[in-house]
Amino acid sequence: MANLILYYSRKGENYVNGAIRSLEKGNTERCAEFIQKAVGGDLFEIETVKPYSSSYMTCIEEAKTELRSNARPALKKMLTDVSAYDNIFVCGPCWWGTFPCAIFTQLDALDLSGKNILPLMTHEGSGLGHCERDLRSMLKDANVKKGLAVHGADAKNSESAVAKWAKEQV
Repeated sequence: MANLILYYSRKGENYVNGAIRSLEKGNTERCAEFIQKAVGGDLFEIETVKPYSSSYMTCIEEAKTELRSNARPALKKMLTDVSAYDNIFVCGPCWWGTFPCAIFTQLDALDLSGKNILPLMTHEGSGLGHCERDLRSMLKDANVKKGLAVHGADAKNSESAVAKWAKEQV
């Protein structure tokens, strides 16, 4: 079975265990790489045309505004055909209880009928938020499976947990 790992990740300023810290590599990117190492597959990074602010506090306000308006920010590159894949890992940080709107931009452009959708969310206390519900609502013809929540501050050390989950899903 072929795997695709879609992810949006934020490096630079992030909220980590109650403080703003600068990350050289985003937590979600690390987890996406752990999935690829565990089960194979193609990585696809979701990047917005207009970058979010480098300031974490400003970024979360931008994310809130997007979510409230159901925005679909333009992406630098888009996948248009995922027919070769059986399993689609959807990975992103928890922004206001769900994925960043940029992830929804990409998902809206795809026919995911019959695909297994495997959500992974990095967070600092919100768990999976309501991302599974949101995915089931928007991807009615897909099979949204049990997701995995990874505490962002522990992402560097989460390889075994991420690998175990990914292997159980595929």
